[in-house]
Amino acid sequence: MAVALDAILARIKDVCKRNGLLILSVLSVTIGCLLGFFLRTRRLSQQEISYFQFPGELLMRMLKMLILPLVVSSLMSGLAALDAKTSSRLGIITVTYYLWTTFVAVVVGIIMVSIIHPGGAAQKESTEEGGKPIMSSADALLDLIRNMFPANLVEATFKQYRTRSIPIIKSNKASSESTTRRIIIYGVQDENGSNVQNFALDITPPPEVIYKSEPGASDGMNVLGIVIFSATMGIMLGRMGNSGVPLVSFCQCLNESVMKIVAVAVWYFPFGIVFLIAGKILEMDDPSAIGKKLGFYAITVVCGLVVHGLFILPMMYFFITKKNPIVFIRGILQALLIALATSSSSATLPITFKCLLENNHVDRRIARFVLPVGATINMDGTALYEAVAAIFIAQVNNYELDFGQIITISITATAASIGAAGIPQAGLVTMVIVLTSVGLPTDDITLIIAVDWALDRFRTMINVLGDALAAGIMAHICRKEFIKDGDELEEGLFALNRKVDLPPPCLYWS
Repeated sequence: MAVALDAILARIKDVCKRNGLLILSVLSVTIGCLLGFFLRTRRLSQQEISYFQFPGELLMRMLKMLILPLVVSSLMSGLAALDAKTSSRLGIITVTYYLWTTFVAVVVGIIMVSIIHPGGAAQKESTEEGGKPIMSSADALLDLIRNMFPANLVEATFKQYRTRSIPIIKSNKASSESTTRRIIIYGVQDENGSNVQNFALDITPPPEVIYKSEPGASDGMNVLGIVIFSATMGIMLGRMGNSGVPLVSFCQCLNESVMKIVAVAVWYFPFGIVFLIAGKILEMDDPSAIGKKLGFYAITVVCGLVVHGLFILPMMYFFITKKNPIVFIRGILQALLIALATSSSSATLPITFKCLLENNHVDRRIARFVLPVGATINMDGTALYEAVAAIFIAQVNNYELDFGQIITISITATAASIGAAGIPQAGLVTMVIVLTSVGLPTDDITLIIAVDWALDRFRTMINVLGDALAAGIMAHICRKEFIKDGDELEEGLFALNRKVDLPPPCLYWS
């Protein structure tokens, strides 16, 4: 009996030792939710809430600090270690897979919103912002292309290009005089009620307001531009041969050092998650009022994310790799919890790297390329959400969409999600492209803002899950090429060591 009890205790101790961070992360999410709803009854002031959120703010700043060095070093070193043929094949397969899964997510969202029809239960409220365009579809698309080629790399680390709509009052004296209308009112009595008088009123229409597009900037790292520059630089370094080795070695060392920082900082994450989630719960409006108005909409989005993330993506992983997707997903649970807490796929990138390398043993060279690209262009959850939101707004306005308009929504939602930054609530910006493509009012975006902060966390989880599963699929598809490249690299290094009489190298990148 004592031996069996000791064996059970040893087993529990071993499980806690191997999954300690995961268990702490799950507990922190639960405690954060309970603490947030409990403190809502205390009626804290805005100042007290901001102080309470400080540990969670430190967590976000810590993760954002690691994004830039990790993306640059991983892409440069990862692509430089591959030959042109292998890197081009990996790049084509990865981008094609990302586009396909994003389109499938859009189709799932359209099917779910058509079946549940959440727009019938929603109430549309009038806003003071009526008639004020946020951004035209053409401007949003051109901004996406501009951000792909930043004019200043230093500025791209903390700013993105974004066109601003400036209101201009068009006041023309001649035109106002020509549009002035005189209205004559007959038979108006005076105060005594005896005399009949006629009055003439000159009515001038209000001045016309037009909007002019001007160049501007918004806060936030231009990850898309940095990814394209780093990928191009990595490919060029790989073709330079020996002359590019010093910079490649620097990038490899930088990547390793960032991952070691992540390994140390990861123990702070459970503590920060508690205050991050609880603070967001304290900030939200009345849950009961929001639930009555947008409950079916939120259920539609969550159901679509569950179908795509827990059924379609794992099935694709299983049919391609013939491996158990549950085991793979279990290895990245900590990254999914961080995505739930931070609502940013870019901020979750360091944790996703750590989980794939240590738990799922994905080839480091594949992870260095697939994850940064996926965090930039693979937004399955965002694409699904934008398709659902567009059709939901159409349902609220009693706007019947034909088959051609639904196809337009599916294509534009797929394209718009590629340009969505990996930051919280970035999908609201690219939503303009989807709405204007079928003539829906962009002002109605305000209808869904009340629940967007919560739905953003769930769709970020699906984005991170899609990136991780893509890395596992690419590792399976390209395994033969990478084994061959690794053998050739190892033979070349051993030959070099024999010439200069050095000890065998440690192939830490294989």
